[in-house]
Amino acid sequence: MALIDLSGISKTYAVGKDIAVKALKSIDLKIEQGEFVALMGPSGSGKSTLLAILGMLDRSDGGSYKLNGKEISALPDHEAAMLRNRFFGFIFQSFNLLPRLDILTNVLLPFIYSPEGITQKSRQKVASLMERVGLADRLRHSPTEISGGQQQRVAVVRAIANDPLVILADEPTGNLDSKSTEDIINMLVELNKNGNTIIMVTHNPDLAKYATRVLVLKDGQIIDDKIQASVKPGKTVYNTEFGKKKNGLSISPDSIKNYVKEALLSLKANKLRSFLSIIGVMIGVAAVIAMLAIGTGAKTAVEKSLSNLGTNLLMVSTSRRSGGISLGSDAVTRFNFEDLAALKKIEGVKNAIPYVNGSAQAVYGGRNWRTSIVGTETEYQSIKDSVPANGRFFTKSEVATRAKVAVIGSNVAKELFLEENPIGKSIRINRINFQVVGVLPEKGSAGFQNMDDQIIVPVTTAMYRLIGTDYINRFDVQAENPEVLSEIEAAIPATLGKLHRLQESQYEQIDVRNMADIQKAMNETIQTLTYLLGSIAAVSLLVGGIGIMNIMLVIVMERTREIGLRKALGAQNSDIMTQFLVEGTLICLIGGIIGILFGTSIAMIMSAIFGWNTLVSGGSVILAFSFSIFTGIVFSLWPARRAARLLPIEALRYE
Repeated sequence: MALIDLSGISKTYAVGKDIAVKALKSIDLKIEQGEFVALMGPSGSGKSTLLAILGMLDRSDGGSYKLNGKEISALPDHEAAMLRNRFFGFIFQSFNLLPRLDILTNVLLPFIYSPEGITQKSRQKVASLMERVGLADRLRHSPTEISGGQQQRVAVVRAIANDPLVILADEPTGNLDSKSTEDIINMLVELNKNGNTIIMVTHNPDLAKYATRVLVLKDGQIIDDKIQASVKPGKTVYNTEFGKKKNGLSISPDSIKNYVKEALLSLKANKLRSFLSIIGVMIGVAAVIAMLAIGTGAKTAVEKSLSNLGTNLLMVSTSRRSGGISLGSDAVTRFNFEDLAALKKIEGVKNAIPYVNGSAQAVYGGRNWRTSIVGTETEYQSIKDSVPANGRFFTKSEVATRAKVAVIGSNVAKELFLEENPIGKSIRINRINFQVVGVLPEKGSAGFQNMDDQIIVPVTTAMYRLIGTDYINRFDVQAENPEVLSEIEAAIPATLGKLHRLQESQYEQIDVRNMADIQKAMNETIQTLTYLLGSIAAVSLLVGGIGIMNIMLVIVMERTREIGLRKALGAQNSDIMTQFLVEGTLICLIGGIIGILFGTSIAMIMSAIFGWNTLVSGGSVILAFSFSIFTGIVFSLWPARRAARLLPIEALRYE
């Protein structure tokens, strides 16, 4: 059984729309193991095409190709790649060494795509082979740093490193001087004597003399088959079944490490282009981080502001600007303590407090401050979570006796007392002396009210001593739990309406506001704003992604010959696809990390300069980072797929 058995192999190339060139015409050929075959003939005779089909770099249009007795003409791409990796070794006229990789890595390329990967044994073997060709001291050099003859010797070592049975050489000495030519042909002869089958394309009759068999092609047909030396038939023991490595993305740790290394070398080789690509992603990620930080900070500020109003609260007031409820004919009734008592009796109500509001000039020593006056009851401190940070709150007995005591906000304390302790001191409010008994904790703003710029006094004191009113402005009603808020909200207008003898049509004058609903509405508004800002920023990242895709397409075009070389050495479509996906993703990964740092810095700068509340949350970082990686994968996918689908011979011939 012949090692290689071709029957009726044909190949036609389309040149333009209407022209077809028949490169091979029904070739029948058998090659035994151990032969050294020279393919000769004029240019355009089909030598290189036949060599490409023999090495599975190209596929025939028709006919049968049996290797070791197995039909391989219709093998799937991943099995054909494995065949090229383990059965064939390729020596190219133009060497096809990758300049950005050192010599050792170039020679190890076939092992990258083998099932075993690069091992210590393969490294030792390559080192031994390089020592045999006199290049052991050049392993870490670039191929551009050695001569043409030395480069071809490296190419030969790469071809034989993985122990192929068949070595395919396409004009291996075409670009070499006579001395280098002699060295290479002697190496091929030695390999043939060691059992390798050699198939060499050459125009040089002097080189053909070293072959055991010479085939002459003309116009796509074999016109002469000359045996120059007998060959002892070898015993083929090579297994052409390939089941170890399936067609799929290569994600083993070693392969990923190699892909990342090569991606970094590629980025380093094109510094400016890589920098601009990374900048595009960085700007997009930074914009997402900064915009989400502004939105999240605004949301947090609103939540804090609303939380200062209390939890499970209903605000009860009148809907008329006069502060009362119209009874018709200009008669007005206003809230009073009977209303407060009635509110406390509604089922589900935990507590209710009144409010009497006004403003006054507060004076201490030579300092004075215009501030808000709030008259309320003792329960204010629990409902509003405002237990004094210093001192105490006024008591129920002080409310009952209309005591002239005051609890002041932190801002009032700073304006009137500076660094002095205000507890026990006397201040004048509208020319009336009040004793400061407590200082409220810092709360910030609640809606349009600054909770730190107010003085709280007993409601009775405010009504009858300070402000001079006989009615209550509004109430806060606290529910026992959130579940009963809606029931209490519905009961309040009826309860107060009956006390004031209102008809049902007049109940709408009693305004009940659910703070939970207000908080929900505000949160939804801020959330919408955050999403809007994030979406606008995401457009920048999208534009950066399109730039990545454009760059990756350029990279694929520039490295088409490299893709062909890798496929010739056994790279599957998935290997090529993974390589370019890793490269595109790495650009976005680097840009994403820099963008996160840059966006965080922008958020901090805006907070410092404009006083905005900004918050860089872990969620926004994860979102932006994930989006950048997603962008790298998505926008590298098409260029990577395009690269993976290239036929090896087409890629190798690309100019």
